[in-house]
Amino acid sequence: MKAFALGLRLLWGSGRRARARLLLMALGSALGVSCLAAALTIPTIVAAYDARVTSRSVQPGKSNNAVYKEFLDPYGSRPLRRIFIARTGPGPLPVPPGVKKLPGAGEAIVSPRLGAILAANPRAAGLVPGRVIGTIAPAGLGGPDDLYAYIGTSPDELTESASLGHFGTKYAQHELLEPSTLDILRFTLGCVVLLPLVIFLSVCARLSGESRARRLAALRLVGLSVKDTLRVNAGETVVAACVGAVIGLIVYLGVNEVMARVGLPGLHWYPADGRPEGATIAVCLLGCPALAWVVGQFSARRAAQSPISVRRTGESRPPRKYGAFLLVPGLGVISSYCLLSAMGRDPSGGSASAVLVPGAVLMTGAGLVLGLAPITSWLSRRLAASSKSLPLALAMRRTEVDPGSAIRVVTGLVLLVFGASLTQGVLIELDQVSRRTAPVQEYSLPMSQLSAQQQTQMSALSGVRAHGLIAESWAADTEENLPRIQGIVATCAQLAAFTETEHGCADNRVLRIEDPTFPFDEDARLGSNFTFLLNDGRKLKATVPLDAVTVRAYQPSEFAGPSLLIPPSLLPPGTQLAGARLVLASPSDPDTVRSVLDGIGAVAPTASVEPVGIVIDSLAQLTVIRSLLVVGMVLGLVIGVAAFVVSVADRAMERRGQVAALGLLGARAGTLRVVQVVQVLLPLVVGLGAAIVAGWLAESSYLITGGGAVHWDWEGLPLLFACALGVMLAAAVASVPMVRRHIDPEHIRRD
Repeated sequence: MKAFALGLRLLWGSGRRARARLLLMALGSALGVSCLAAALTIPTIVAAYDARVTSRSVQPGKSNNAVYKEFLDPYGSRPLRRIFIARTGPGPLPVPPGVKKLPGAGEAIVSPRLGAILAANPRAAGLVPGRVIGTIAPAGLGGPDDLYAYIGTSPDELTESASLGHFGTKYAQHELLEPSTLDILRFTLGCVVLLPLVIFLSVCARLSGESRARRLAALRLVGLSVKDTLRVNAGETVVAACVGAVIGLIVYLGVNEVMARVGLPGLHWYPADGRPEGATIAVCLLGCPALAWVVGQFSARRAAQSPISVRRTGESRPPRKYGAFLLVPGLGVISSYCLLSAMGRDPSGGSASAVLVPGAVLMTGAGLVLGLAPITSWLSRRLAASSKSLPLALAMRRTEVDPGSAIRVVTGLVLLVFGASLTQGVLIELDQVSRRTAPVQEYSLPMSQLSAQQQTQMSALSGVRAHGLIAESWAADTEENLPRIQGIVATCAQLAAFTETEHGCADNRVLRIEDPTFPFDEDARLGSNFTFLLNDGRKLKATVPLDAVTVRAYQPSEFAGPSLLIPPSLLPPGTQLAGARLVLASPSDPDTVRSVLDGIGAVAPTASVEPVGIVIDSLAQLTVIRSLLVVGMVLGLVIGVAAFVVSVADRAMERRGQVAALGLLGARAGTLRVVQVVQVLLPLVVGLGAAIVAGWLAESSYLITGGGAVHWDWEGLPLLFACALGVMLAAAVASVPMVRRHIDPEHIRRD
């Protein structure tokens, strides 16, 4: 403890610069701990959401008191769950969490968000028949934006209902994220946030490493033991880390209170969900100081064991090359998967891929970090030996002498680019699973639930490319097994928008539809007559003609199966086919799909919408995953930029003596600035180039083993290159002011 206290006294008595360094170390640790708490709390928020949703899940039973039926419908792009409950006998009923009493017939209890929608949009009242008598408390909701309702009704209005048993189950139901998806999210956040975070906290613990090592070497030379010298160093790093950890937790708690009220796209949570648990607090308050202790022991060991070499700037040992060997198995595995895919083989599936690919990704990331110093040192030696430029030679010789500083400067940004590639692969894979592979997305709505004005408004929604009607022919006696046929009311342009290919279409004529990918309709014989009922009671007769239009419909599609194309001009003005369904078409990218669904919900909130080929829960899940990955990328960007800025500033301060010596020897200010810029750019170019190549290969191997249609993300490469060029340009500009030619005698070495 005496040595520990001595370190604090020396720190506090070393002037303003030492106290400023302590403050910077504490603020850097605070930023890192805030990001760490945010990353560790994301699974906690998801788990709290799932726990409340599971506790309210309706389970069937043998009770004769009530029956229920659950409905899941999209309200815009968000899922809406409604539980209709009808009492069938006397006796007590189970009560779900967040509700004091189940509603009776003609009554409803809704979530606050759904209540606000009903109050703001009177047309949405049809979603919740009955009088709203209360709202659901947070204990019965997944989050503040949950759309949920308990609706009381009579037993004769519920068909195919089940007896009401109880609420809640031991197993998770309706999870916010599927377990496999959550595992992928944890792995990605670990690569994007946690790995750069460890590097950043290590950088903060080694601020002013050279001057500190010289001070510790002086203490060792005046008689302090090795252990006491290490304890003196720990007194500074651990105290700064502890103060920073406390500040970081306080900052995170404040940010959580604000973000919980603002929310993320697709995800809103209660403030209590985002408050760190005991394990998270322990990791933040103990893990950060422990890491600072380990880094301090490692960085100060040379000063304690060989103080003469530190004081007299002895020749440093070359960086170890063992870490770079991790790139061999890592790149070997992911490159093998890429090579197999390029050869036309499909290596997806199997349990081996689930272990090999994540392991190879981790080894590749670790190899990029540990191999950066020896690679940079080797490259600097070669460039310095062959270069005839004085600034380049000076920069390369300095980088050759101290290649370890390259790790502290650029590792955070290198890992960020590497993690960005993985994030792109995760989004592409989840996007393939959660949506249609066809370029067209269809939305089917019953015409009986739409007014003429709503039909016009839906056809004009942003993103909607075309619309058409689908109806079945009418038969006078439904009990007889009479032939029936499905018809499409659309123009040739509209038909082309819904199908992959279209040939032989002619407007204003009834045509027979032929689709080679769909079985032939035996009822659609040439010359057969069919009757379609109009909404005003009149009838429209159509004959199956000889002329045909050949199409190839997407799968699945509402346009796969109908056998007759009816031109809209054949319908009397102001009429539609009875029992028809309105089908809209839009591009299938998730943003457009969400926009169209939101537009449909705003125009006709009570209409039953069927997004053909997708599940609304999957679309909502993809939104949540994107939001969380964006949060992870933002945290990784903050960490990487902070580590870079801190490291560059620290290097500039540490090398003031060397800059002063070069100035005394006659070096110009422009030369010194070029040296500083080249010293920063060389490890950046090496690291970012390796990160782009390795990250793209890792992303491709993940996509290949995922079994999706997309194996090579060519569209993401230009974005990564643009980001890397932007980072290098910003680094070069930021490095220029770090060098001043002003000669301060205090910085001149007198050994």
